[in-house]
Amino acid sequence: MKICGVELTGSDAVVCLLNLEQGQFNLPDCRVRKLGLNRAYSRKEFQQFQFGFSKLMRDYSVDKVFIKERMTKGKFAGGAVSFKLEAAIQLIDHLDVSLLTPTKIKAALSEHPMPVLFSETGLKVFQEAAFTVAYVGHMSHEA
Repeated sequence: MKICGVELTGSDAVVCLLNLEQGQFNLPDCRVRKLGLNRAYSRKEFQQFQFGFSKLMRDYSVDKVFIKERMTKGKFAGGAVSFKLEAAIQLIDHLDVSLLTPTKIKAALSEHPMPVLFSETGLKVFQEAAFTVAYVGHMSHEA
């Protein structure tokens, strides 16, 4: 099963593909590490983002998307644009999208620690949260 982990930061969606086949994880090559918006935030921009994300998921035959949920209040609250990006992703017809709370991520990692150090994955540092979300998505989906 191929899962895409997503972390929404500001006006970007950082993505990481993670595949689990016959008990083995692998990181498929992906042409995109993050999709973002220019500073216009127009209807057309959001439609282009949604189309680009949808096409990426189709091109790589992604089975499920997991998004790291952001807080709505407090010091670590997500911005308005990131919530719009989340909605744009959730409204893509052919995608199965779920949110993972930071609490659920932490609990899943304590039950199923990462089998490999992030530094050994070859991913960019800014993809670490998306990688973690994809891994926890696999663990929660298998449970």
